[in-house]
Amino acid sequence: MSPCAPRIYLASQSPRRRELLLQIGVSHAPLDVVVDESWDGEEPPRAHVTRLALEKARRGWAEVATSRPLPVLAADTAVVLDDAILGKAEQTHEAVAMLKRLSGRSHWVLSGVALVDLQGEERSVVNMSRVVFRALSAEEIRAYCDTGEPLGKAGGYAIQGGAAAFIERLEGSYSGVMGLPLYETAALLRAAAVAV
Repeated sequence: MSPCAPRIYLASQSPRRRELLLQIGVSHAPLDVVVDESWDGEEPPRAHVTRLALEKARRGWAEVATSRPLPVLAADTAVVLDDAILGKAEQTHEAVAMLKRLSGRSHWVLSGVALVDLQGEERSVVNMSRVVFRALSAEEIRAYCDTGEPLGKAGGYAIQGGAAAFIERLEGSYSGVMGLPLYETAALLRAAAVAV
Protein backbone atom coordinates (compact mmCIF):
# COMPACT_ATOMS: atom_id res chain seq x y z
CA MET A 1 0.00 0.00 0.00
CA SER A 2 1.42 3.40 -0.95
CA PRO A 3 1.95 6.00 1.79
CA CYS A 4 -0.96 8.06 0.44
CA ALA A 5 -3.35 5.14 0.10
CA PRO A 6 -6.21 5.44 2.59
CA ARG A 7 -5.79 3.40 5.76
CA ILE A 8 -9.32 4.05 6.99
CA TYR A 9 -12.64 5.45 5.90
CA LEU A 10 -14.02 8.55 7.58
CA ALA A 11 -17.81 8.43 7.70
CA SER A 12 -18.06 12.20 7.43
CA GLN A 13 -17.86 14.95 4.84
CA SER A 14 -16.63 17.47 7.42
CA PRO A 15 -13.54 19.30 6.16
CA ARG A 16 -12.51 19.96 9.77
CA ARG A 17 -12.49 16.27 10.66
CA ARG A 18 -10.53 15.48 7.50
CA GLU A 19 -7.93 18.14 8.37
CA LEU A 20 -7.62 16.83 11.91
CA LEU A 21 -7.02 13.25 10.74
CA LEU A 22 -4.33 14.44 8.36
CA GLN A 23 -2.77 16.38 11.25
CA ILE A 24 -1.99 13.04 12.93
CA GLY A 25 -0.87 11.44 9.68
CA VAL A 26 -3.87 9.21 8.99
CA SER A 27 -4.65 8.96 5.29
CA HIS A 28 -8.31 8.28 4.70
CA ALA A 29 -11.17 8.27 2.23
CA PRO A 30 -14.45 10.01 3.08
CA LEU A 31 -17.80 8.25 3.05
CA ASP A 32 -21.03 10.18 2.67
CA VAL A 33 -23.11 8.65 5.46
CA VAL A 34 -26.44 10.18 6.43
CA VAL A 35 -28.20 9.50 9.73
CA ASP A 36 -30.99 11.31 11.53
CA GLU A 37 -29.15 13.53 14.02
CA SER A 38 -32.23 15.04 15.65
CA TRP A 39 -32.40 14.95 19.43
CA ASP A 40 -35.63 13.88 21.12
CA GLY A 41 -35.01 16.05 24.18
CA GLU A 42 -34.90 12.96 26.41
CA GLU A 43 -31.78 10.99 25.46
CA PRO A 44 -28.80 11.97 27.64
CA PRO A 45 -26.30 13.99 25.56
CA ARG A 46 -23.45 11.53 26.17
CA ALA A 47 -25.60 8.61 24.99
CA HIS A 48 -26.78 10.69 22.02
CA VAL A 49 -23.32 11.45 20.61
CA THR A 50 -22.18 7.86 21.23
CA ARG A 51 -25.22 6.42 19.46
CA LEU A 52 -24.88 8.71 16.46
CA ALA A 53 -21.14 8.07 16.08
CA LEU A 54 -21.79 4.31 16.18
CA GLU A 55 -24.68 4.57 13.71
CA LYS A 56 -22.48 6.48 11.26
CA ALA A 57 -19.61 4.00 11.62
CA ARG A 58 -21.96 1.01 11.19
CA ARG A 59 -23.55 2.48 8.06
CA GLY A 60 -20.15 3.22 6.62
CA TRP A 61 -18.96 -0.31 7.43
CA ALA A 62 -22.06 -1.78 5.75
CA GLU A 63 -21.14 0.10 2.57
CA VAL A 64 -17.54 -1.10 2.37
CA ALA A 65 -17.28 -4.38 4.32
CA THR A 66 -17.62 -6.72 1.36
CA SER A 67 -16.02 -4.71 -1.40
CA ARG A 68 -13.30 -2.43 -0.02
CA PRO A 69 -12.76 -3.28 3.63
CA LEU A 70 -10.90 -0.80 5.80
CA PRO A 71 -11.72 0.35 9.34
CA VAL A 72 -14.45 2.99 9.47
CA LEU A 73 -14.19 5.99 11.81
CA ALA A 74 -17.10 8.28 12.62
CA ALA A 75 -17.84 11.10 15.05
CA ASP A 76 -20.65 13.25 16.37
CA THR A 77 -20.38 16.49 18.32
CA ALA A 78 -22.96 18.27 20.47
CA VAL A 79 -22.95 21.57 22.31
CA VAL A 80 -24.75 21.15 25.62
CA LEU A 81 -26.13 23.97 27.77
CA ASP A 82 -28.22 23.27 30.89
CA ASP A 83 -28.38 19.56 29.91
CA ALA A 84 -29.95 20.42 26.54
CA ILE A 85 -28.33 19.90 23.13
CA LEU A 86 -28.35 23.13 21.12
CA GLY A 87 -28.05 21.49 17.70
CA LYS A 88 -26.73 23.07 14.52
CA ALA A 89 -27.64 26.58 13.47
CA GLU A 90 -29.24 26.30 10.04
CA GLN A 91 -30.32 29.94 9.79
CA THR A 92 -28.82 33.20 11.04
CA HIS A 93 -31.57 33.86 13.57
CA GLU A 94 -30.93 30.43 15.12
CA ALA A 95 -27.22 31.20 15.47
CA VAL A 96 -28.02 34.57 17.07
CA ALA A 97 -30.35 32.91 19.59
CA MET A 98 -27.77 30.25 20.47
CA LEU A 99 -24.95 32.74 20.94
CA LYS A 100 -27.15 34.90 23.17
CA ARG A 101 -27.74 31.84 25.37
CA LEU A 102 -24.02 30.97 25.46
CA SER A 103 -22.90 34.55 26.18
CA GLY A 104 -21.19 34.92 29.56
CA ARG A 105 -21.73 31.27 30.46
CA SER A 106 -19.96 27.93 30.37
CA HIS A 107 -21.18 24.99 28.33
CA TRP A 108 -20.04 21.48 27.44
CA VAL A 109 -18.97 20.16 24.08
CA LEU A 110 -19.30 16.39 23.76
CA SER A 111 -17.64 14.55 20.88
CA GLY A 112 -18.40 10.88 20.43
CA VAL A 113 -16.00 8.86 18.28
CA ALA A 114 -16.64 5.33 17.01
CA LEU A 115 -14.60 2.86 15.02
CA VAL A 116 -15.57 -0.38 13.31
CA ASP A 117 -12.44 -2.43 12.59
CA LEU A 118 -11.71 -5.03 9.90
CA GLN A 119 -13.32 -7.76 11.99
CA GLY A 120 -16.46 -5.68 12.48
CA GLU A 121 -15.62 -5.04 16.13
CA GLU A 122 -16.94 -1.73 17.46
CA ARG A 123 -15.17 0.68 19.79
CA SER A 124 -16.38 4.07 20.99
CA VAL A 125 -15.32 6.87 23.30
CA VAL A 126 -16.64 10.30 24.32
CA ASN A 127 -14.59 13.43 24.92
CA MET A 128 -16.08 16.16 27.13
CA SER A 129 -14.73 19.70 27.10
CA ARG A 130 -15.92 22.74 29.04
CA VAL A 131 -16.00 26.03 27.14
CA VAL A 132 -16.47 29.39 28.85
CA PHE A 133 -17.73 32.31 26.75
CA ARG A 134 -17.17 35.90 27.79
CA ALA A 135 -20.18 38.21 27.73
CA LEU A 136 -21.02 39.12 24.14
CA SER A 137 -22.72 42.27 22.92
CA ALA A 138 -25.64 42.12 20.51
CA GLU A 139 -23.43 43.89 17.94
CA GLU A 140 -20.67 41.28 18.25
CA ILE A 141 -23.14 38.44 17.87
CA ARG A 142 -24.74 40.04 14.82
CA ALA A 143 -21.39 40.81 13.17
CA TYR A 144 -20.20 37.23 13.70
CA CYS A 145 -23.44 35.72 12.42
CA ASP A 146 -23.32 37.98 9.36
CA THR A 147 -20.10 36.21 8.30
CA GLY A 148 -22.07 33.01 7.74
CA GLU A 149 -19.53 31.01 9.74
CA PRO A 150 -22.01 29.82 12.42
CA LEU A 151 -24.30 28.13 9.90
CA GLY A 152 -24.16 24.36 10.06
CA LYS A 153 -22.11 24.47 13.27
CA ALA A 154 -23.14 22.86 16.54
CA GLY A 155 -24.06 25.62 18.98
CA GLY A 156 -23.77 28.22 16.23
CA TYR A 157 -20.01 28.77 16.43
CA ALA A 158 -16.65 27.49 15.21
CA ILE A 159 -13.79 27.51 17.73
CA GLN A 160 -11.26 27.50 14.89
CA GLY A 161 -12.82 30.61 13.36
CA GLY A 162 -13.92 34.04 14.51
CA ALA A 163 -15.59 32.68 17.65
CA ALA A 164 -12.14 31.99 19.11
CA ALA A 165 -12.27 35.61 20.32
CA PHE A 166 -15.39 34.80 22.37
CA ILE A 167 -13.80 31.99 24.37
CA GLU A 168 -12.46 33.05 27.74
CA ARG A 169 -11.38 29.56 28.76
CA LEU A 170 -11.29 26.01 27.43
CA GLU A 171 -10.96 23.03 29.73
CA GLY A 172 -10.46 19.94 27.62
CA SER A 173 -9.69 19.22 23.99
CA TYR A 174 -9.45 21.93 21.33
CA SER A 175 -9.71 19.30 18.59
CA GLY A 176 -12.68 17.77 20.41
CA VAL A 177 -14.52 21.09 20.26
CA MET A 178 -13.66 21.23 16.55
CA GLY A 179 -15.35 17.85 16.14
CA LEU A 180 -12.71 15.12 16.42
CA PRO A 181 -10.77 14.71 19.67
CA LEU A 182 -7.36 13.58 18.47
CA TYR A 183 -6.11 11.97 21.68
CA GLU A 184 -9.09 9.62 21.87
CA THR A 185 -9.18 9.10 18.11
CA ALA A 186 -5.52 8.08 18.02
CA ALA A 187 -6.11 5.60 20.85
CA LEU A 188 -9.05 4.00 19.00
CA LEU A 189 -7.02 3.74 15.80
CA ARG A 190 -4.03 2.19 17.56
CA ALA A 191 -6.32 -0.37 19.22
CA ALA A 192 -7.45 -1.37 15.72
CA ALA A 193 -3.81 -1.64 14.52
CA VAL A 194 -3.98 1.55 12.47
CA ALA A 195 -0.69 3.46 12.64
CA VAL A 196 -0.92 7.06 13.83
